Amino acid sequence: MKSSSAVEIALGKIQELDQSGYALNSVLATAADAIEVARSLDGQESNLPLQGLPVLIKDNVEAVGLPATAGSLALADTPVTKDSSIAQRLRAAGAVIIGATNLSEWANIRSDKSTSGWSSVGGLTANPWKHGHSAGGSSSGSGAAVAAGLTQWAVGSETDGSIICPASLNGCVGIKPTVGSIPRDGMIPISASQDSPGSMAQTVRQAALLLDVMSAKNEYLSATESTRPLRFGIVKEWMTANDDVNALFEESISALSKAGGTFVEVSLSPATSVEHEDELLVLLYELSEGLGKYLQMRPGAKVSTLKDVISFNNDHADTELKYFGQELFEKALEFESLTSEHQLARRRNKQWADSLLNHGLADVDVLLGCTYGPAWESSLTNGDNYESASWITTAPAVAGTPIGTIPMGLVSGLPVGLGFVVGRDQESTLISAMARAEAALDLGILQPTFLK
Repeated sequence: MKSSSAVEIALGKIQELDQSGYALNSVLATAADAIEVARSLDGQESNLPLQGLPVLIKDNVEAVGLPATAGSLALADTPVTKDSSIAQRLRAAGAVIIGATNLSEWANIRSDKSTSGWSSVGGLTANPWKHGHSAGGSSSGSGAAVAAGLTQWAVGSETDGSIICPASLNGCVGIKPTVGSIPRDGMIPISASQDSPGSMAQTVRQAALLLDVMSAKNEYLSATESTRPLRFGIVKEWMTANDDVNALFEESISALSKAGGTFVEVSLSPATSVEHEDELLVLLYELSEGLGKYLQMRPGAKVSTLKDVISFNNDHADTELKYFGQELFEKALEFESLTSEHQLARRRNKQWADSLLNHGLADVDVLLGCTYGPAWESSLTNGDNYESASWITTAPAVAGTPIGTIPMGLVSGLPVGLGFVVGRDQESTLISAMARAEAALDLGILQPTFLK
């Protein structure tokens, strides 16, 4: 198919399914030059890995022609003057960046009462299976758009759960790689120690290809065809509060075991309130420092510090603070001076996460568990409901190690995910395991119901 045809189809779906009709609301902005770029690629003979393919990019990553607002009106009308390294690599690989996806505003770090998928710039992203249910966060639009088939590829980002959650809730593949393996310049930050861009796609093979491009490697696509024996660790503590999800997990493990490999049970002690409090302190301290540095380098930005953002939100409370507040932003200001406390919390939390994962992976290649329960109903006044989620993302987030998810089926008419965790820089093992499980479950690409 010509690039121009593929891009026209994707833009048509955005118009018909996202911006009207079902009103998925997953795409915050489209690139004005997408068709022109695609037509220029039609005349080129090339073997570029993403030649002429339409790709969406989360709106906290800079790409010229798209807003990069992190969903906040504070960055609206602030032109992007330079491509991020991610955007540069996508374009160099032949991709057509057709638009920016909606997200949970400021990647869900503004308030612990926020509603995933909502931003003041983009509104509320719907779930393609049931309109009133959550698309997860913070890469809400990326997950919903891919699952709905607007395009097959989207860039997401994750600090703790922000790729895995929307991939699970919408029914697509998501991979967060080792922190630092993909450049983060031009990406609006939360945490230097935990942030990473990642890939979201309809299949493991597509996600691996996108990861190859973003990381400038050429090994992940081939990992989907690896046949080397793998040892799997089944983490019973990574079950959910939903019995149907847990039963589906057991069925999935049974199907995967018939495809070969060794399976053993692994026990991991859940994170305590100490680990969660340490992580929050680290995130908020690093948010204040990192966001200030980013804003001061963003040409034309109306705000240059976190304090400026808080003031902007207060001045525009009728839109920015209409549904929930900014208490985490305010707490981050209080944490700005806690340098020694941050260092202690980071060191203690990293030691906990590394020790736990080293123990879990001591005799296995990959750990398996449930991710989240079915998508809950979105509520702009009550926030999110994570009660049926497992804690699978916590230790990898703190340790900065890879995590991935694939669909493992439906519960109550909504998709749920099977999660995979490996050690640092073991993305090839992660992808090999995900591809093997995808083949064993043999679900194909899930087709959303688009129920309203």
